[in-house]
Amino acid sequence: MKAETVEEEIISIISEVSGFDEKEITTEKNLTEDLEIDSIKAIEITVALEKKFKVSVRDEDIPKITTVRESVELVKNLLNTNNSQ
Repeated sequence: MKAETVEEEIISIISEVSGFDEKEITTEKNLTEDLEIDSIKAIEITVALEKKFKVSVRDEDIPKITTVRESVELVKNLLNTNNSQ
């Protein structure tokens, strides 16, 4: 999967859960401060990412993801790990 596609898909998922328009969501946005993502929405996003990309996000990693960019990087790393196995 192309890198741009991963980012676009993640922004789409965050948009669905947060209610913000995709055009408002950039990789610089802070999930809690800028996009009002609380712990429940964070879990929703995580589950959606796991289903979409067929990856597994560790529970302890969820609180460490504070920006859209960090979520994109996490998914890319998980995809690379899965592909190299």
